[in-house]
Amino acid sequence: MDIAEFNSAFADARHRQRTESDFDVAAAQHELRTLVSDEPDGEDRAWALRLIDKLAEPLPPPRQWSALYHEAGAIHAGTYRTGDSVEERIAAIQEARRRIWAIADRAPRDEAPHIRAMTRVLDHIEAELREPSFTQDDTTRQGD
Repeated sequence: MDIAEFNSAFADARHRQRTESDFDVAAAQHELRTLVSDEPDGEDRAWALRLIDKLAEPLPPPRQWSALYHEAGAIHAGTYRTGDSVEERIAAIQEARRRIWAIADRAPRDEAPHIRAMTRVLDHIEAELREPSFTQDDTTRQGD
């Protein structure tokens, strides 16, 4: 059994289960079982079969985020602006980060880490603004 292939197929089935109203659990389970049919008894096969069986269990309802989470998300989304100078964009990112962390401080304990995680990508954007890894002046390309 190719574990990477099985993981990919299982993840695809789980995604379809979440997104397709006419998802056929039995058909998906059959497809997944064919991937492990030649696998001898052992830990890998037992693990795969447990996952396949779990596909039949009802999915938990989607998480309901608080108004604070959505407020932080709106602040996060508002930092993706263009046309400003680099300095203005960096200042906007820093302000957004401060505001998002302040919201996380008021959020429910189980939600606060998710809100703070919104700032991770802002950290990367700020770093890229400060020291771009690619500029329009770059004339070298891979393969040239």
